[in-house]
Amino acid sequence: MTRKSLGILLAIFAVSVTLRVGTAFYLGDIVDAPPLLTDQRSYHALGERLITGHGFSFGDGWYPFTEPDTPTAHWSFLYSLFVAGVYAIFGPHPLAVRVIQAILGGILLPWLVYRLTFRLYQPASYNRFGQALADRGFSQERLALLAAGIAAVYFYFILYAATLMTETFFLCGLLFILERTMVLAETPTWRHGLILGLGFGLTTLLRQSILPGIVVMAIWLLWVGYRRQTLRRTLASLAVSMGVLAVFIAPFTVRNYLAYQEFLLLNSNAGYAMFSAQHPMHGVNFRAFEGAPIPTDLIGLGLNEAQFDRELMKRGIEFVLAEPGRYLQLSLSRAVAYIEFWPTPDTADINNIGRVGSFGLFLPFMLYGLFVAVRQALRRAAQVQLTTAPLMLCLLFGLAYSVLHIFTWAMPRYRLPVDAVMLSFAALGLDQILRWLGERFNRRKPLLTAESR
Repeated sequence: MTRKSLGILLAIFAVSVTLRVGTAFYLGDIVDAPPLLTDQRSYHALGERLITGHGFSFGDGWYPFTEPDTPTAHWSFLYSLFVAGVYAIFGPHPLAVRVIQAILGGILLPWLVYRLTFRLYQPASYNRFGQALADRGFSQERLALLAAGIAAVYFYFILYAATLMTETFFLCGLLFILERTMVLAETPTWRHGLILGLGFGLTTLLRQSILPGIVVMAIWLLWVGYRRQTLRRTLASLAVSMGVLAVFIAPFTVRNYLAYQEFLLLNSNAGYAMFSAQHPMHGVNFRAFEGAPIPTDLIGLGLNEAQFDRELMKRGIEFVLAEPGRYLQLSLSRAVAYIEFWPTPDTADINNIGRVGSFGLFLPFMLYGLFVAVRQALRRAAQVQLTTAPLMLCLLFGLAYSVLHIFTWAMPRYRLPVDAVMLSFAALGLDQILRWLGERFNRRKPLLTAESR
């Protein structure tokens, strides 16, 4: 990195942190700010319970099915511990969490977007797609800085960096493991496998919904290893990654067994999500903010969270099998909710501004950049080896993660991981437009100079 690029990146960090910290102070030291993001109540309550020695539990009956003073596994263990750590130092003040997270996210997120974009467009023998773009005059460094700059001002990222929710750290974890997956594909060693495994573990403890994404990354790695004749080394490196992931998850699996006398891999939220999102109460129009009530026949049976999770998952699947036509229409409505970037009357003003000022503003650049990337790759298909290029990893992840949520539970904030990946394409689209405008201006400049004489 040149001194000039470093200066630009530091300026991006400064802008990013300033916007996020300003938003944190705007939201203040109350839990329910902004409204509707009610997960903040749960993490605030868990943070208080943890620092007072009550463990992962609530003092009152809690959404969706947790009894008072009983162990819960519904919420992210790692993020709850982060909130508790901040509360242990500064007291139970949401503002303290907001500010610390804003500072960390303000630096980490643009930095990791920069790294992912730099790796994605790197011209190399293993990444001929990057070489093809370099041959057309695109600068890998310029694209990475553009993507980082967009991440700094992307309003939804700013908003969620100042909330007591997992979004910011989860996005950072995702960007890290995608970039490290590309590194491992290039050089399959146990060291890279270890680093990738650490990323897998931390990201999974933030949100277990990344596990299907990890499967996609693993399959892509094995395919790359097979095509590049490095399958044995790739398998060994990937085994290290999965072993480290298992080490991260195992303590909580053991904790869950001791708490429930039932197997529960990590969190007890997948069953309720499947049940509530496919419930007949939605008809064919999904309403993300209306959770389905717990079946009355399950209440009073003394079921623990692991049993509730398993039973609700079973019933959610039964809803799908009983009415597959309705399920498909319902999923179609979730697709609309997933890509929502326009204001809606049932959402707070700050969320509406966030939607329009992020995805709504940069979607055209994302789509155009994606078009440029795919067109360039297809034009040089013989040289690019598209299926083993880092481009394919980003496309596969974006598709798999979107399909997962569209067919289960979708809302705009669940799309943010895909947004983070798409910033690399937004940078490409924006750069292409700027280059085109620059060329047009330079062609006109001699004429303007002659006319002025």
